[in-house]
Amino acid sequence: MIERELVGAVRESAHRGDDDLLSAGLGLIGLRAPAPAFTAADAPAAAELRRRAIHASWAGIADLGPLGGYGSVYGAVPNVPGREFSAFVRLPGARAPHRVLLQLPDDFDAKARCLVVAPASGSRGVYGAIALAGAWGLPRGCAVVYTDKGAGSGYFDFDSDSGVALDGTRARRGQAVLEFEPDAGAGDQGIAVKHAHSQDNPEADWGRHVLQAARFGLAMLGRALPAQAPFTSDNTRIIATGLSNGGGAVLQAAGLDDAHLLAGVVALEPNVHVAGHGRALYDYVSEAALLLPCALVDARFDAVPLARMQGAHPPAWLARCAGLRADGLVEGDDAAAQARSALAQLRASGWREQTLATAASSTLFDLWRAVAATYASAYLRAAPAAMPCGHSFATLSAVGLPEPAPAAVRAAWWSDASGIPPGAGVVLLGGIEAGADPTRPGIDCLRALWTDPSASAARLHAAVAATAARVPRADLPVLVAQGEQDGLLPLEFSSAPYVEALREAGRTPVYWRVPHAQHFDAFLALPGFGEQHVPLLPYGYAALDALWAHLHERVPLPSSRRFDTRARGSVPLERGMLGG
Repeated sequence: MIERELVGAVRESAHRGDDDLLSAGLGLIGLRAPAPAFTAADAPAAAELRRRAIHASWAGIADLGPLGGYGSVYGAVPNVPGREFSAFVRLPGARAPHRVLLQLPDDFDAKARCLVVAPASGSRGVYGAIALAGAWGLPRGCAVVYTDKGAGSGYFDFDSDSGVALDGTRARRGQAVLEFEPDAGAGDQGIAVKHAHSQDNPEADWGRHVLQAARFGLAMLGRALPAQAPFTSDNTRIIATGLSNGGGAVLQAAGLDDAHLLAGVVALEPNVHVAGHGRALYDYVSEAALLLPCALVDARFDAVPLARMQGAHPPAWLARCAGLRADGLVEGDDAAAQARSALAQLRASGWREQTLATAASSTLFDLWRAVAATYASAYLRAAPAAMPCGHSFATLSAVGLPEPAPAAVRAAWWSDASGIPPGAGVVLLGGIEAGADPTRPGIDCLRALWTDPSASAARLHAAVAATAARVPRADLPVLVAQGEQDGLLPLEFSSAPYVEALREAGRTPVYWRVPHAQHFDAFLALPGFGEQHVPLLPYGYAALDALWAHLHERVPLPSSRRFDTRARGSVPLERGMLGG
């Protein structure tokens, strides 16, 4: 069946010695170093792109800083030789493919056959879960199959009419099968991003992407190891794991797994909702984009990392308070009172104090607006030239004007980009006006797509409803872990309501709540930020260990619990800080 779903040929490559599966030969020391340079910046070789993509995926997910404890307190980056099998596959009816990639270690355990299915975190490229799934599965002899779940960093550039080929290099339209190739349209210019512009609403298919990747993994195992074939879910244990959007994807897959492909699921900080429970991502992201800049002016956030710039409020945040007051959206005659009013509204809609504080980082880095613009475009199936609220993606000249992307910038998108601009030289344009609070018009427009009665809002709500996860079958082990200080996907809107829905349906998921953990382990290397938190990845590895013991040794699953953590402070992470 998988052969009919392939878009183009399967690419096989060997990775041994100084170019292994887990770190492309960089090892932990190399992953901690700056990104490896290209020999020719405007035309890097496929091997160079792969190495840098793996480096970027590690650096974007794990805390590899000197105080973070990776490699000493938890985790490791051994050299794992093996082969890779990559392809583009398409779901029936989809316009764009998703990239899948199987990593098969040379010491694949033929006696305890294991396949780990790992959708990328966020909107990252295909290696976006390597720090979780690859680091756990490959050293123990499991094969790992990844998917970009319909997002990824295969940006298409209209100015050069080029996209990304299967090996990561750039190719012009018609010269190769491309990861993403939007329709050619009059007036198209700038950059098209698969998550925003595939016109597929990929989030609604995340679970199907995971299950299709699992079938691809089984097929490639049979191709690579014919003497051990066939590989099926009856003789190969398939574990699905992911974090953030990847966590939501595996929970979606769990609810769709009527064929019993999956043996167990581990989800970290999942972007998930169930109909009638919690809040959908677009709702609270667009709310945060509007109200949080003002709410964070409140004095209670004076000591919160990234909530102040050199001890002062960001000027745009003060302007947001004044603008909201002028529009009658908050009360108060001064910024302090207006901030209290915005804060009260957020609390009334379900935000907890812990997540509001950590959400300062997402606010300062303008993540709310970037996520809302990208997801609105995906939900409305917008073409690149018709993003909602006048938004678009482009590169800028030295004087801040849109210009065609330089060849060296284009070449690094696949390895360096996160799948949601801004980043890797690409910016988010539109929805801006001159003034002290320039992004307010676009944010108002994006929020109105959720709150106002309009045809576009109705379409967006329908698209969001299509992303809801279903309750999994009763015999499927499901383990969920989330940080209590997750300020991007607050547990009060995501994992906690999901677990509640499962319990109401008679399921018994394992739910781990982790105080002092937040959303981005990679942010823990920022000065002043890591001191207040602990990483979440150790709990993902522990959950996978527990699932493995349950599946292979019949050890009972662990209980749901709240860990007894303590903040790292200014010293290196110690095992006792993780709460045992």
